[in-house]
Amino acid sequence: MVAAKGKNAKERILAIDVGGTGLKAAIIDSHGNMETERLKVPTPHPCPPDLLVQTLVKLVTPLLTPLPATHISVGFPGVVRDNRILTAPNLGNEDWRDIPLAQMLTEHLGNLAVRIINDAEMQGLAAIEGKGLELVLTLGTGAGTALFRDGELMPHLELAHHPVSKNKTYDEYIGNAAREKAGNKRWNRRVEKIIGILYSLMHYDRLWIGGGNAANLNFVLPDNVKVVSNEAGIEGGSRLWHPRSVRETRQLPEANQRTGVFE
Repeated sequence: MVAAKGKNAKERILAIDVGGTGLKAAIIDSHGNMETERLKVPTPHPCPPDLLVQTLVKLVTPLLTPLPATHISVGFPGVVRDNRILTAPNLGNEDWRDIPLAQMLTEHLGNLAVRIINDAEMQGLAAIEGKGLELVLTLGTGAGTALFRDGELMPHLELAHHPVSKNKTYDEYIGNAAREKAGNKRWNRRVEKIIGILYSLMHYDRLWIGGGNAANLNFVLPDNVKVVSNEAGIEGGSRLWHPRSVRETRQLPEANQRTGVFE
């Protein structure tokens, strides 16, 4: 059993981060603060939808028993539209075609409401400042991206599967398999090159780098590039249930921010 930390918030969100190598979950409050410790288990391979749901239910049950949740947020590594999964390249696209994952989780987790977005987008919701053009790059099993303008999420682009060098996609060029094959030194040169390419493409004001392999970066980052905590993939789940943009909620009066009232 996992003990809760701190006082119960008015809103308790079960935040789930689905990764190609690991599944993570914690209960957070309306500001993304951890109310429990973060639990993690390896991602099954192969990982069809039914097995993913079974594994997630087993993972989160110890969190929900002492501290019931009010909502569920999920970050998923693929294209998500209207709470349905359209692609899952690191889990097996053949099994993940138009899968109603939110509905499946609702049915297995006490009929709680579920919202799902791309995992890089959920991480970005915890990191961005809500000003200008902000890009998120996650370095994990693959390479995820998310784009925000003045705190608003822009349409999702699957840059991870776009060719970038010698017919290699971003995933194949700077994903974890590429790092293990090329070695950290060469992989770092590739990431540095990708940062330049992305700036030339988008002229972002800020680039946020997350994911487990962000810890392997060893070169000096440009002034407008910052590494974010790996826990952002969980913490961003709170923003899926706020009716206002990130920019608006962060400019609310301090009293509203304390109470968690965002309407």
